[in-house]
Amino acid sequence: MMNFYKFLFINLMFSSTLISISSTSWFNAWIGLEMNLLSIMPLMKSSNNKFSAEATIKYFIIQAMASSILLFSILIYTNLKIFNMNSMLPLSSILINSSLLMKMGAAPFHFWLPEVLSGLNWQINFIILTWQKIAPMILLSYTILLPSFLSIIIILSSLISGIFGLNQICLRKILAFSSINHMSWMISIIMNSLNTWIYYFIIYSIINFNMIIIFNKYQIFFMNQLNKLFTNNKTMKFIFMLNFLSLGGLPPFLGFFPKWMTINFLINKNFFTLSFILIIFTLISLYFYLRITFSSFTLNSTESLINTFNKISFIHFFINLISLMGLLICFITSNFY
Repeated sequence: MMNFYKFLFINLMFSSTLISISSTSWFNAWIGLEMNLLSIMPLMKSSNNKFSAEATIKYFIIQAMASSILLFSILIYTNLKIFNMNSMLPLSSILINSSLLMKMGAAPFHFWLPEVLSGLNWQINFIILTWQKIAPMILLSYTILLPSFLSIIIILSSLISGIFGLNQICLRKILAFSSINHMSWMISIIMNSLNTWIYYFIIYSIINFNMIIIFNKYQIFFMNQLNKLFTNNKTMKFIFMLNFLSLGGLPPFLGFFPKWMTINFLINKNFFTLSFILIIFTLISLYFYLRITFSSFTLNSTESLINTFNKISFIHFFINLISLMGLLICFITSNFY
């Protein structure tokens, strides 16, 4: 049964995000971000994990630093608009963008994200990878005065996430670098269309949920634990590993659909070089997804006599079906419009 304080802080976390994205002034948005920080910190502390206190302190220091930069840049931004100093507005928007990028963990402000995630349990990891990115990402869409600055961030995020994720064996760090890679796609689409970003975010959350629910149920944290777990149930292993390919954006799966829409918008807006770089650097991240699935798909392994897997629940099977067959569903429904 969930403790009352957890229920209270989860409600505060959801409401603070809604305050930030629906506020009419920057100061109210900053208050919502601070409420969001204070509400998630008690949820991060876990008695079962000795590294959670360290991860909580790291998260607090980075978020407090980003919040102070955001408040400072908001004061500069509003004063420049009052005095009609339009030539200085792009410089102040860079400060605002940098603080929001630090809050969500995009490169080159990404160094805290893998370290924090590797010290937390899977439930909080899912919240940080998905819900905590909503408010900074939508606030970022309000201050896009320099697309060239965000283009540099997009290229760095896709490059760094691919290179740093190559030598990882911790699944929490792999999902962190995967999140940085997907943030580059999200930032590139939010410069063009907020509605398409919503579709991208929902699909990314569904795919993450499919994997994290299995990681959490069987307490899997490293790659070598996957071989022991999936030797008994081949069907479950096949469905689970295909989610990694969907996260990488391979065409038969739902994860390809938002990247397809993103490339379409970028080409229509004449961002040819940016779309080409994104596609090339995403192949690097696709490599370490394939590295995880390759041993399970192709190599022979010993069968386990211990039945570690229970029967899959209907809800989890239905969400997996949406994740893997969603591209076909999108094709069918789009023909009616």
